[in-house]
Amino acid sequence: MTSISQRPRSIRRPGSRILRSPFVSAIKAPVVCIGATLILWQFLAQFNAEGFPGPIQVISQTWDPYIIKPFYDDGGTSKGLGLQLLISLQRVAVGYALAAIIGIAAGLTIGLNRYLRRGFDPLIQVLRTVPPLAWLPISLLLFQQADTAAIFVIFITAVWPIIINTAVGISEIPQDYTNVARVLRLRKRSYLRDILMPATAPYVFTGLRIAIGLAWLAIVAAEMLKADGGIGFFIWDAYNAGGDTSTSQIILAIVVIGLVGLALDRLVGAVGAVVANGGRS
Repeated sequence: MTSISQRPRSIRRPGSRILRSPFVSAIKAPVVCIGATLILWQFLAQFNAEGFPGPIQVISQTWDPYIIKPFYDDGGTSKGLGLQLLISLQRVAVGYALAAIIGIAAGLTIGLNRYLRRGFDPLIQVLRTVPPLAWLPISLLLFQQADTAAIFVIFITAVWPIIINTAVGISEIPQDYTNVARVLRLRKRSYLRDILMPATAPYVFTGLRIAIGLAWLAIVAAEMLKADGGIGFFIWDAYNAGGDTSTSQIILAIVVIGLVGLALDRLVGAVGAVVANGGRS
């Protein structure tokens, strides 16, 4: 017989179980903070004398065609935001791939040779601090084409963190690893595959992760000054066109740029985690 003093067990409702799920717990804070920011932005926009749009106005003014028709093409540079984004991503893919290949190769060479590391370090430290747009006039003089110049700007901006992190990763390899390789008389190929690459992979992907952010930053800046199409061109074209919806178009493009940059960063980070774990997910 059940005692009267015993309390009945509380019945968990399905809704409470959903609210306590890991997914909801993970997104709760971002949703609350981002929602509060949007509400504050919309509130402050009501008191702006210049008519700076709030989030509701941005969506309403860019809904057709920029949001619901991102891939429209009216010829020339009159393209939807999705097509402009693809143009920028193609340029970034080429420049970033070149930076990754040359940067890793140069980082390995410099990292394995102490003389080269000391000799090139001052030059690398100077060049890596040059802003991306400072390379644009030189790239235009060298290549005479806006697209090729933009790709060069991406390459020259993204290559330095890859070189530096790869070289640092090699210099941080414990001496015991090298001693064991010598005792076992490993061939150079086996040393590179079994010791050097696994030990330096986290450093290399840290450089690649930094580089993808710099590459995305560089392409937007380069396209705003000299390019036919692209997300940076879209922003500059909207500014020059003026009109009631130009500010909303610019804000929409900025949001898209940020989201794509976040996605690229997470993608490189995820690939790096898989490689660092030896291919295990």
